[in-house]
Amino acid sequence: MSDAVQSDVQRFLDRLSERSNARGAEPTWIAARRQAGAARFEALGFPHRRIEEWKYTDVRAIARGDFHLATDADFSPATAARLTLPMEAHRLTFVDGVFAPALSRLDDLPAGVQLVPLSRALEENHEAVGGPLGRLTGVEFSPFAALNTAFMEEGAVLRLAPGTVVEKPIILQFLSREGEAPVMSHPRILLEMAGRSQATVIEHHVGEEQAANFTNLVEEIILDRGAILTHFKLQEAPLSDLHVASIHIEQARDSRYTSFNLNLGGGLVRNDLVAELNGEGAEANFNGLFYGQGRQHVDNHTLVNHNAPHTFSHENYKGILDDRAHGVFNGKVIVKRDSQKIEAEQSNANLLLSDRAEIDTKPELEIYADDVKCAHGATTGQLDEEAVFALRTRGIDEQTARGLLTLAFAGEVLEQVDLDAISERVELAVAGKLPERFNLAGLVETAAALNEE
Repeated sequence: MSDAVQSDVQRFLDRLSERSNARGAEPTWIAARRQAGAARFEALGFPHRRIEEWKYTDVRAIARGDFHLATDADFSPATAARLTLPMEAHRLTFVDGVFAPALSRLDDLPAGVQLVPLSRALEENHEAVGGPLGRLTGVEFSPFAALNTAFMEEGAVLRLAPGTVVEKPIILQFLSREGEAPVMSHPRILLEMAGRSQATVIEHHVGEEQAANFTNLVEEIILDRGAILTHFKLQEAPLSDLHVASIHIEQARDSRYTSFNLNLGGGLVRNDLVAELNGEGAEANFNGLFYGQGRQHVDNHTLVNHNAPHTFSHENYKGILDDRAHGVFNGKVIVKRDSQKIEAEQSNANLLLSDRAEIDTKPELEIYADDVKCAHGATTGQLDEEAVFALRTRGIDEQTARGLLTLAFAGEVLEQVDLDAISERVELAVAGKLPERFNLAGLVETAAALNEE
């Protein structure tokens, strides 16, 4: 490790030492895990582009950043109201990684639901939390997972009792503030859903326009037999923010996990999404849409392990890149030996709105069973100028025509989003504000047909 790289690593370790001294005594098992995370991070250092999994993503903006840790959750109520998704929901809010009770809503949780900040869960019942915490995402997964473990102190814990059905969405909101000095946060999320429970969880990352902070998130999701989770990750962080996320899902028999990974913000973004299908009938659905502009860099890595027969995975990621934005999609499906009768479909389609935009895509299949149904593919293209012209002949100006065609491209993912507050945010980001005088539904349908032609 070079002296410069060692200096980058040491700066983060110094911040950890400062926080540890301020924190004081804590349970032995937590201290041991922090030490393991710090030791692994120190040994690995930040990933570099000579590593295959990181060959397209340069993390020096993170490594060389002088990030501090927030100590309060002060945030303008008016700004929070503007940024918050307008919907009836249970809500747990964090500001730069610090729990914000004034911006949370936990007073009407139904029976069978536990939703608390991680700090409180560790205080009240640390043994129950300590068992599953870190079981799916250990310090070996990546340097960022190790760094998260070293700094692990806040986040969210959601537990559902058997048969519990949560009618309203649960929002985990992460707000990023403008400040004189950039800050970092390392939220840890633990979701445990017992048998036949059902919920919709919305993970929302957003912030003040000039915020330039670093979020390093680790999320572990455990679905017991027959549990059903719909998980939205809406990333609208400011364009100066840096965002790394590692999400692991463990699925038992007949469970169903549906992900909507919607990335609209952040200057440098890396998402790792890993599903372990461990029981027959388990199903994972990965839906992704990433939109990049300016010099944004968005890297999505997905992995589905079919560890049992009769398991199912469906993956559909779409990328829209403008200006000098750079996108990465690496999707991998592994069918383990004896995992017969599985079905796995994977698709990545990309739309480049600029000649300077760039996409690197790599769909992969590893199959060690012989009675399976698997397919994958990737495409990249630009807007069809004939389709733009066809819409203009209908009295539509060029900007609106291009917006409609872009929105139609994203439609295959968006039409499955049944929450208006989310779909409207995405539509505005990818297509701009479209004139209300048009029958937008009909025009989008027309634009989609022209795209297909």
